[in-house]
Amino acid sequence: MDRVLTVIAALPPVVVLVLVFALPALESSTLLGLVVPGETAVLVGGVVAHEGHLPLSAVVAAAAAGACLGDQVGYLLGRRYGPAVLSRAPAAARRRLDLDQARRLVAERGAAAVVVGRWVAVLRVVVPLTAGASGMRRTTFGWANVTGGLLWAAAVSVLGYLGAASYRYLERELGIGTEALLGLVVLGGLLALARRRRRRRQNRVDQ
Repeated sequence: MDRVLTVIAALPPVVVLVLVFALPALESSTLLGLVVPGETAVLVGGVVAHEGHLPLSAVVAAAAAGACLGDQVGYLLGRRYGPAVLSRAPAAARRRLDLDQARRLVAERGAAAVVVGRWVAVLRVVVPLTAGASGMRRTTFGWANVTGGLLWAAAVSVLGYLGAASYRYLERELGIGTEALLGLVVLGGLLALARRRRRRRQNRVDQ
């Protein structure tokens, strides 16, 4: 993990900012979010900010701008072409979509769905398209988009920043090495995966 952070910190700051802006911008505008979640780049930006190579405010600003721009394009695509635009996504990615859930969320929550949907990777792609296809007013979508984008960008950037700080603290003050930390992360991931599979099996039995 320490080597990964070193490589990330060595990237030119302008390259990091471009990634922080571009990946969230491409999520719903090109359906890239079905494959690569935009928060990946934003978390990296927070880590680089902690290393002192970028101001955290610049990471937040770039992430928010990219998120708002991408969702605005997704909204316009949905307004013009409707949900059919999702047919251009790869088949493997389309299987992850739940259009009914997105439609219900937009129908029941309206503008709040745009804010809430930003926190779930798949909904980040589908909700702007669904909002556009449903005829949501541009002004309503616009303010919800800006609100959700700013909150999301700030939270994910700070999470990356604090995550890097916590890692450094544990390694330095508590004497926990990289291998031990990585082992804990892997163990936690395996336990989460096992619980998820158990729930799926239980749901199949209940049905």
